[in-house]
Amino acid sequence: MVVFSVTTSTFLTVDNLSLVVQQSLVVATLALGQTLIVLTGGIDLANAAVMVLGTMVLARLVTEGSNSVVALVAGFLVCAVLGAISGGLVTMLNLPPFIVTLGMLTVVLAAGRLYSEGSSYPVTDNLLGVLGEGGYLFGQIKVTHGMMLAVVMFAITWYALTRTAWGRHVYALGNDPEAARLTGIHVGRTRFSVYLIAGVIYAFAAWQALGRIPNADPNAFQTGNLDSITAVVIGGTSLFGGRGSVMGTVVGALIVAVLRSGLTQAGIDSLYQDVATGVLVIAAVAFDQVVRRRSR
Repeated sequence: MVVFSVTTSTFLTVDNLSLVVQQSLVVATLALGQTLIVLTGGIDLANAAVMVLGTMVLARLVTEGSNSVVALVAGFLVCAVLGAISGGLVTMLNLPPFIVTLGMLTVVLAAGRLYSEGSSYPVTDNLLGVLGEGGYLFGQIKVTHGMMLAVVMFAITWYALTRTAWGRHVYALGNDPEAARLTGIHVGRTRFSVYLIAGVIYAFAAWQALGRIPNADPNAFQTGNLDSITAVVIGGTSLFGGRGSVMGTVVGALIVAVLRSGLTQAGIDSLYQDVATGVLVIAAVAFDQVVRRRSR
């Protein structure tokens, strides 16, 4: 932020900083679900695809005349079921999360294009677009309903991870599944619940996405899964499981958004922005490895 504030005249303004937060919302929400899964030592490559399919279900049902509440429920059910399927395959068949979610990514991407019939659906319904609306704090800072929802979701997840037995079980599972089992933790149930909850969180991300851009496009958020993983890793959550925090994910998502916004305003090509983000991820993972080795 310091570098971009000095090198550009438009970065450090109320409007731009508010826009940065708005732009980070969807990725941050995807990263929230990703954090839960990564804490257990897993990974979800299909989260953005699940979210996009959720937007398609919401928008198409409303376009075809369904009640918006019914459409919203259907979208949440679709995302939750897909999360449950991934969790079930990982838990019951003991398959690697990387392979399961890679397969789910392919399946859900194809399903989204088949369901949409290659078309995008504009969203004009008030309920589906409500998260993009809001007001102004102190008369200048734009605060949308999507921002407030994100704050609530992050607060609830933080509480669940740090103040409940379920949260302790999630961390224990990520640290050592066998040790967690020997202490009486139901490893399978805990792992399945994480994927199911993550699916519900992806549904909220779909709702936020329609509030941000009122158009459901099957080709949207193609790098959303990688962006969410980037936010999680940069935020300090270990890809090896057992260590990380919700607040770290918030910071990671904001770092990615600030980096892209600043580089864009500095006139840097988007390809170089991807290079910079990739370097950050590699550096974060390397740092995590060093910390783990020293702690041993």
